[in-house]
Amino acid sequence: MAPPATIRWWAIVLALIFSLLITPSIAIYCDEDDCYDILGVSQNANASEIKKAYYKLSLKYHPDKNPDPDSRKFFVKIANAYEILKDEATREQYDYAIAHPEEVFYNTARYYHAYYGHKTDPRAVLVGLLLVLSAFQYLNQWTRYNQAIDMVKKTPAYKNRLRALELERGGGVANKKKGYKQMDRKTHEDLSKELDLQITGAEKPSVWELVGVRLVLLPYTVGKLLLWSSCWFWRYKVKRAPYSWEDATYLTQRALRVPLNAWISIDESTKEDLVQRRLWEKSNYESYLAEIRKESKRRR
Repeated sequence: MAPPATIRWWAIVLALIFSLLITPSIAIYCDEDDCYDILGVSQNANASEIKKAYYKLSLKYHPDKNPDPDSRKFFVKIANAYEILKDEATREQYDYAIAHPEEVFYNTARYYHAYYGHKTDPRAVLVGLLLVLSAFQYLNQWTRYNQAIDMVKKTPAYKNRLRALELERGGGVANKKKGYKQMDRKTHEDLSKELDLQITGAEKPSVWELVGVRLVLLPYTVGKLLLWSSCWFWRYKVKRAPYSWEDATYLTQRALRVPLNAWISIDESTKEDLVQRRLWEKSNYESYLAEIRKESKRRR
């Protein structure tokens, strides 16, 4: 009677783990052989003795000088053993694996990290990663911007603005039979460049917004922020000076949690009224919210 599938799978997993645990970790270096025995030196041999032993054996077993078919395989083993023992770091790892064969996973991890880990300077990797990310970010921003522009150009409002600009450039005289689709392509492109299209959420890409540029300018940005914070604290916390118009505007915008592009679109009279209310003060802000709610109920 065949065992259940679950038992068979567990048996396979346990067999794999058991085979891994009973295999000495030093086998990953020179297979089942000892690297020192391959070169014919003791574990206490110095670098010079290891080098001499390698050259002696390589001359003896080099395929060009030794016609024995097995010489090629042994020559590969000699070269591999020398690569491990000539480097102080890998030799130290190998000696540790010999002294602690029970630490299979640790020794295996150190071996693969030493031989297959990246040798590149981490700073170069970081710079390359930032360049790649910045390039993708810049291309993505241009793609979003161009897609938004194409969508806007299909709207009637844009076509009307373009037609009005054409009339303005023509001195108020234009052929009424000439529609938007019949407009000269060169004229269309020239007039399109004059229309400043500001699309929220898809602004024109800028190199100053790239993650790489921002990271490079981070020390300058942090220094500027600290200087601004220090000046703010000294002027308004220590000297108790009245807020300037710019700073009061900033506090009002922050209190209302209004995005900068939305704040800019507010007319100046409304801005002035909001700033004069001193909404950054909690009591004034709560009174303003109460007025808004009351006005909203009245309109209902």
